[in-house]
Amino acid sequence: MTDTDFLIIGSGIAGLSYAIKVAEDAPHHNILVVTKNDLNESNTKYAQGGIAVVTDYDKDSAQQHIKDTIIAGDGICDKEVVEIVVNEGLERLRELINWGAQFDKNNDGGFSLENEGGHSKHRVVHHKDMTGREIMRALRATAIKMTNIKILSFHTAIDLITINNNNSSSCHGVVVLDNLKREIKHIKAKQTILASGGAGQAYPFTTNPDIATGDGIAMAKRAGAKIEDMEFIQFHPTALYYPDKKPVFLISEAVRGFGAILRNKDGEAFMHRYDERKELASRDIVARAIHSELNKNDTNHVYLDCTHLDNEKFRHHFPSIHTKCIEIGINTAHDMIPVAPAAHYVCGGIKVNQDGLSSIANLYAIGECSRTGLHGANRLASNSLLEAVVFAHRTYLHTTRTMKDTIAQNHSFNLTHYKIETINDTLTQSLQRQLQEVMIHSVGIVRSTTGLTNAQEEINKLEQKFNALISSEVTSTELITLRNLFTIAQLIIQHSLNRKINKGGYYNVDLL
Repeated sequence: MTDTDFLIIGSGIAGLSYAIKVAEDAPHHNILVVTKNDLNESNTKYAQGGIAVVTDYDKDSAQQHIKDTIIAGDGICDKEVVEIVVNEGLERLRELINWGAQFDKNNDGGFSLENEGGHSKHRVVHHKDMTGREIMRALRATAIKMTNIKILSFHTAIDLITINNNNSSSCHGVVVLDNLKREIKHIKAKQTILASGGAGQAYPFTTNPDIATGDGIAMAKRAGAKIEDMEFIQFHPTALYYPDKKPVFLISEAVRGFGAILRNKDGEAFMHRYDERKELASRDIVARAIHSELNKNDTNHVYLDCTHLDNEKFRHHFPSIHTKCIEIGINTAHDMIPVAPAAHYVCGGIKVNQDGLSSIANLYAIGECSRTGLHGANRLASNSLLEAVVFAHRTYLHTTRTMKDTIAQNHSFNLTHYKIETINDTLTQSLQRQLQEVMIHSVGIVRSTTGLTNAQEEINKLEQKFNALISSEVTSTELITLRNLFTIAQLIIQHSLNRKINKGGYYNVDLL
């Protein structure tokens, strides 16, 4: 068994910014980062838009950002948390800059600010249309210089190590699979921080990479942690419709903020029929509008029209989008971009308090796997990176402050002895595809009570097939992630059935 002081599961913006802060503040402590792939792969890397931060108080205000966030969340955000995140955002942005992240500037030397859906002001700080990639570049470069940060790449977390005592439980580390050496490792930790990202792979059409299988949420659920708001799955309205490409390439919301227009198969602009904000309505509204147009016209996609925009400025602002379009034969100066909604972000997750602490002692959650109360029923565009850095900071403050009070762990653990076996990949892949098809057909943008009930039955049957493949001790990367996806699917369905009022990203036709 390996011992460490701080254990971080996940290496996106939340996990690495937390690790760096602890390493700088407590050089005598050991920090271990466990990542499923390598440091180059995370949901953060695919974030195009930017970080929503009030930087120009002459033209914007924290109060307006707070208001926009609550409106986008359909009124059920935790207002106190919203105020905390918005008010602490600028200082966290400055820290990213100090770590080397570069953001676009205007001719006056101030930040170049974009507008996105749901925002009443231009307040999105960005690096072209590759903000996440730039932030990760800076964080990786900083983290690898820290001598007390150790990184375990290509390690898949299996289960949390917990102890239950007098109706309470505490976390003391994690069991992981070394994907390269095919070895099981038990890691004991004083503080465990889940920063494992989202669960887009529960759906067949998603902007998330293959690693986004809801591992942290599923492990926390099995350990008995409180999970909330999983019914609120955000579908990004404008993913590039290119069916065989995975993950789906995102067409940033900032493109609509730049002036692009959504059109149906007949070339008609349609957003004015759904919301007075048109293309800049919040994501839940735009996604449902597109879904409605697709059903009306029996098509697979609509179009994002950029042909009326200044093409040189478009190429300058969105170089990766322009390059991707050229690669598949679309010239944005003359051709419209085919787009469709794709599963993008989990607004719910592991319930945490304002210090990132879950309902299990010594177990924290930050980033997309957490449910802080910021997003409510629908996340405001570019608030995710903001939430990640703010809660990474708050969790760092709490864990380092309480570390001295953490009792030395001399517990005896009853550890499961896992067997590593290769299971038929074709079979596991087939089960995952079937799960994804159930989810998109019955647990997508628009749902019904009957559809949800049927989906629950179908997922139960698929899970029974899955369980028949293995004993609880047999494991592999494929089996671990598929088990987690079944847990995620069940959570989304059950939380959807429990919700009796439509809010934000949850829309049930039987509740109208």
